[in-house]
Amino acid sequence: MKRKWWALMVGFLMVGFLSGVVLAQEKVVVYTSLETDEVAEYLKLARKELPTLDIHIIRLSTGELGARMLAERANPQADLIWGWAVTNLEDFVTKGMLDPYKPKGVEKLEKRFVNPQFNYVGIDMYIAAFCVNTKVMKEKGLPMPKGWNDLLDPKFKGLIAMPNPAASGTGFLQISSILQMYGAKEGKEDGWEFLKKLDKNMGQYIKSGSRPAKMTASGEFAVGASFDFVVAEQKKQGFPVEFVFPIEGAGYEVEANALLKGAKNVAAAKKFLDWAISEGAMKEYSKFKYGVTLPGIPTRPDLPKLSEIKLYPMDFSWQAKNRDDILKKWETLFLK
Repeated sequence: MKRKWWALMVGFLMVGFLSGVVLAQEKVVVYTSLETDEVAEYLKLARKELPTLDIHIIRLSTGELGARMLAERANPQADLIWGWAVTNLEDFVTKGMLDPYKPKGVEKLEKRFVNPQFNYVGIDMYIAAFCVNTKVMKEKGLPMPKGWNDLLDPKFKGLIAMPNPAASGTGFLQISSILQMYGAKEGKEDGWEFLKKLDKNMGQYIKSGSRPAKMTASGEFAVGASFDFVVAEQKKQGFPVEFVFPIEGAGYEVEANALLKGAKNVAAAKKFLDWAISEGAMKEYSKFKYGVTLPGIPTRPDLPKLSEIKLYPMDFSWQAKNRDDILKKWETLFLK
């Protein structure tokens, strides 16, 4: 009897073990430039709703992600991109490094955020914003800035932090919006002249879109050029900060997903991409982002209403086409 009972127990244990192996047998490698705290929350749901996938996430800054993809072009080490700037993805479409994929449910999304050939599918948007430390402002006797032009005031010298556009998608959207505002699409150089003036007051260029806000919140700077939700997070944590969306027009970016050409785990990648535009995933994104591409999901309540913000009409195709030239010129001028 004891032997029979023991054999039964061993059998149950083996079934449990083998079930676990089956559940985790489909590996998928994901490159993302989504913020680390976002990814941690999104993955809780992903792993719950995709129990058959063994999800490996590699988080890289925007610039690092692009460099990694180019270095691995002949032998991709990831299967898909999750939440990378459309401006960057547009460039990789022309390089032929993405495979079209139409994820389940894509017809429910706003069409303007979906590549017509399904080379990528947008999931959310983020908006450039200044994180202003009101305590530092008061101590230094600084006027509250309303936009980019106010930051040229000599009183801000050394008190501004901004992302390095070569490493940060947020940094690139900020300078590309300024260049477009000043007529760069028509061949004008006024935007570069503005950036030179701004550089005189710059305290630090940082290889992150979120760190300028976090460093400003801790009192290291008066103004951190960053993006919407990270400013909201600093405010939520009790730091003395306020939002400022540039009165000239706030630049914005759409984050999107794509299947990599040469992916080793195509079936698993497609399952992840299907999930990544599901209603459940979109609801998770909306806890961090200004807006998502699935209609009907409200913006987080601690962010200003979208209708109250003047958005600059970004030209993603122009940005992608001119990205390399813009970054080379920026590095030549400001990374000395």
